[in-house]
Amino acid sequence: MFESLLNAFRAPDIRRRVLFVLGILIVFRALAHVFVPGVDRTALSNFFQSNGLLGLLDLFSGGGLSSLSVVGLGVNPYINASIIMQIMQGTIPSLQALSREGEYGRNKINQYTRYLAVPLAMLQAYGFLALLNSQNVLLGNFSLSSLLTITQILTLTAGSILLMWLGELITEKGIGNGVSFIIFAGIVGRAPATVQHFLESPDYLQLAVFAVIGISAVAVIIYIQEGQRRIPIQYASRVRGRRMYQGGSTFLPLRVNQAGVIPIIFAISILLFPVQIARYFTTSQLAPVAGIANGVVNFFNITPVYAALYFVLTVGFTYFYTAFTFKPDETAEQLRKNGGFIPGIRPGRPTQDYLQRVVFRITIAGAIFLGIVATAPFIVGAAFPTLQAQGITLGGTGLLIVVSVVVETMKQVEAQLMMRNYEGFIR
Repeated sequence: MFESLLNAFRAPDIRRRVLFVLGILIVFRALAHVFVPGVDRTALSNFFQSNGLLGLLDLFSGGGLSSLSVVGLGVNPYINASIIMQIMQGTIPSLQALSREGEYGRNKINQYTRYLAVPLAMLQAYGFLALLNSQNVLLGNFSLSSLLTITQILTLTAGSILLMWLGELITEKGIGNGVSFIIFAGIVGRAPATVQHFLESPDYLQLAVFAVIGISAVAVIIYIQEGQRRIPIQYASRVRGRRMYQGGSTFLPLRVNQAGVIPIIFAISILLFPVQIARYFTTSQLAPVAGIANGVVNFFNITPVYAALYFVLTVGFTYFYTAFTFKPDETAEQLRKNGGFIPGIRPGRPTQDYLQRVVFRITIAGAIFLGIVATAPFIVGAAFPTLQAQGITLGGTGLLIVVSVVVETMKQVEAQLMMRNYEGFIR
């Protein structure tokens, strides 16, 4: 890995791309320290310390949500818009047909995703500000007729759209996926404070065990993320026009975790929704309504209950999202049209059923893996309460994102280096 990085910096074009990404990330971290006006910072800090659910959303904004910076929403609206568009592609025939039109279709769908991200950002900004107002965090009158409220909503929306644009710049002119890099930078931005807490801890035995668990977690994440089931594919010789294509053999790679981190985002959203709604009514003048709202909030604050629901929802959404991203019927049809078949399996419906069975089985491992990753902070926190009290935690979701981004980026760097070697050989 280090050799690839050194070779990348020796190549002028790759070095330019890497430095461009670093420059964008510096701009992002600078924006994270520009705060939205009209907020009681002390009350905001106390609110986030008492609410673990919002801390998970704060992870995807790089800490901007807990400080309510101009980029406090992060790329969450864009991620939600992308998820909605992917689901709509599987249910709306016109979008499904558009997704099959190659580069033109992808560009149109990306354009629709950007358009959808704007109202989602405004809606999320209003909802989050309303939640903060119910906890007496905001200063002044919270109302859509108030200039301060309109300014706060527009500021948060503009910050989110700006991050979306910066992410697309990274994808276009840098290396790797821009949105993933923005999330990556936010998570890594917390590393210095965590390292400081880690070094200040007096319990060296617990620190050693904690460090071993962290290194083991990284190894397991890489192993699972890179794990795949390779299904052999055989192509028969075929004639098209006046040309004859020789047969051959290849394989169809099916990843153990095809859903990535999306099921965790789904699970967080579902768990946050009833709590946010209930918090609006905790100060209701009607005693029964306030009692029910407080009961809902207290129910989700029970750590074992919340962790169990988090695990179940993550596992369920893993299967749900995998069903949208991988379609056995389309894959079987493409194999049939191109003259490909799985040895021992007849083309058509038998191939579709076989792929469906294989995906279902390997998704079990991927779903359980994501469920453990999602609930890892609760498990490690219960095992090391002293370290957790000092602010030293093992964020499974953050670790998964960081490791995934680093691995994918290194793959792209190595691909760029290989391309340069081929170009030099051809010349």
